[in-house]
Amino acid sequence: MRELPEGTIATAAAIREGRIKAEAVAKAALDAIARANPVLNAFTDITAERALREAAAVDTAIAAGRDPGVLAGVPYAVKNLYDVEGLVTLAGSKINRGHPPAKTDAALIRRLKMAGAVLTGATAMDEYAYGFTTENTHYGPTRNPHDTERSAGGSSGGSGAALAARLVGFALGSDTNGSIRVPAALDGIFGLKPTYGRLSRAGVYPFVDSLDHVGPFALDVADLAAIYDTIEGPDPLDPASAIRAAEPATPELDRGLGNLRIAIAGGHFAQGGQDAAHEAVAIAAQALGAEREIALPEAARARAAAFLITASEGANLHLADLKRRAQDFDPNSRDRLLAGALIPASWYIQAQRFRRWFRSRVREVFRETDILLAPATPCPAPLIGQMTMMLNGAEVPMRPHLGIFTQPISFIGLPVVTVPVFQPGSLPLGVQIIAAPWRETDALRVARVLEKAGIAVAHQPGF
Repeated sequence: MRELPEGTIATAAAIREGRIKAEAVAKAALDAIARANPVLNAFTDITAERALREAAAVDTAIAAGRDPGVLAGVPYAVKNLYDVEGLVTLAGSKINRGHPPAKTDAALIRRLKMAGAVLTGATAMDEYAYGFTTENTHYGPTRNPHDTERSAGGSSGGSGAALAARLVGFALGSDTNGSIRVPAALDGIFGLKPTYGRLSRAGVYPFVDSLDHVGPFALDVADLAAIYDTIEGPDPLDPASAIRAAEPATPELDRGLGNLRIAIAGGHFAQGGQDAAHEAVAIAAQALGAEREIALPEAARARAAAFLITASEGANLHLADLKRRAQDFDPNSRDRLLAGALIPASWYIQAQRFRRWFRSRVREVFRETDILLAPATPCPAPLIGQMTMMLNGAEVPMRPHLGIFTQPISFIGLPVVTVPVFQPGSLPLGVQIIAAPWRETDALRVARVLEKAGIAVAHQPGF
């Protein structure tokens, strides 16, 4: 892929203008995947025949003078909890291997196909999306292209690694507690977790219905906006889906900051991370002229409530298999699901009550500001197999603490763009650009300003 146009818009433009064939791009992507995947372990399924067939359809449309779609010929990948026609939707599990193949594509894949994008495969993940490192006992760990001894993050780690290694032009993931934002940060790419309900989850294997989001990864902000514009829109097949479409984000990207009020998230978000994580936020804030600090009230408690809801709903979803086939679960997810099955109903109800209170308080915060900046992770990518890390002078479990800054945000469904901020000689880190509900465009505008300033850039890994 490196010898071809990089990213979504550049690739689609080259194909539409006849400078390169979609079939050539698809073949190059498949060749790159074949070379890199044995090391990275980013893909669980490679849809080579489908990719070549979709690419040929794009070339045929162009030759006939028909519009091939805005994403004409762009190769992409999806987390393996998206239904892909003809593939078993593994969701990172052993148990799902016995399920029949999907009969139809997930809603977002159908929209991307209509736009001319070319699906190259399904990507690795933590079992049932319950994790932050994509160290899957059944299928092995996914490796970070910036350092293959380190995690790619999770649970959408396969999508993050595939894109960071430039094996595809963009990728789709899901985010319940941080599963887009953590890989985006650790792999040094851009990620969008939209407002809860903004993008259709129809045909996506569930984890925690009241917290599940889906969204894209991209190599720059314009690509991220273009993909979002393509897949955005209400869907009656997803009960949580918004009833109206958003205004297109792409035309708004270069408006600059305008009157947007930007603040730094304080309190919970200003502590608990390594110095480099907070320095990344400081770099972004300085470039944006943001000096004011605003604390979200009870953010730490919001994270605790998110844990309760996640464990309880996740356990309920898998209760039958936990009773019959506990030995077939990945131990990393099984033990947490079993614990979730024991949570008293009163705790779950109280967590949901607190959630309503927290949402109302955060709405008050957004009367004072339009954007909040926060770290995406407390540290750079951990080593594969690393079980603990030091935070605030204490040794804490690694995996759950990777979501310390993401969970309070998805808890109430706020839209977030995560941007990569590299510091010389260091591994990637990410900054969350958090907006008010339904204001994805505001977050994308801020990301674009940071990109133009050279602060937010998806650097090429050494892999």
